[in-house]
Amino acid sequence: MAKSRNNLLGVGGQRKKLSRAEQQGAGPARDKDRKAAEDKKQELVRKMRERAAAAAEAEPEQDAPAGS
Repeated sequence: MAKSRNNLLGVGGQRKKLSRAEQQGAGPARDKDRKAAEDKKQELVRKMRERAAAAAEAEPEQDAPAGS
């Protein structure tokens, strides 16, 4: 028996589940929220690195007088 060409069930990728807001056209707002959250995270990481670098610079200065 030949394989049916009309049965395309299961062919292709899965479709993304849309939230109620996205179904109503609020998809771009979610993307903006994600972008804002990513920007906040990057800013926090930058501040933490600056603090860590400042702390690393301060440690050798404290050790030098104690060793003299």
